[in-house]
Amino acid sequence: MVPVIRFADQKSLFQISKEVKDLGKRAKDKKLQPNDWEGNTFTVSNLGMFGIESFTSIINSPESCILSVGAIRQVPVVKNNIVVPGNVMKLTLACDHRTVDGATGAAFLQTLKIFIENPITMLV
Repeated sequence: MVPVIRFADQKSLFQISKEVKDLGKRAKDKKLQPNDWEGNTFTVSNLGMFGIESFTSIINSPESCILSVGAIRQVPVVKNNIVVPGNVMKLTLACDHRTVDGATGAAFLQTLKIFIENPITMLV
């Protein structure tokens, strides 16, 4: 069961956070109603919080995409030709090609990468 945040694109991060906490509490208390989990178009599945580095989620009808979020790991990365510690997180996007073209999915991941690497840009 995946609770749905409706019209997330029109909400602030604070509003989304508040709604996620409310839905999480109601899910734990077994108080979710069918309208709380029906009608989604995009799902975020986060197993990173359990230490899972990467995985591929399965799209549930009627959604168009599901984003799998893996754990953040500290690994050596090259920055300005110098090897330094860096944080790496794997994301996998599965798209239903009947509704979302793979190129559109790739463009979404490129934009998401920019936001994750520069989180302040999500607030402006």
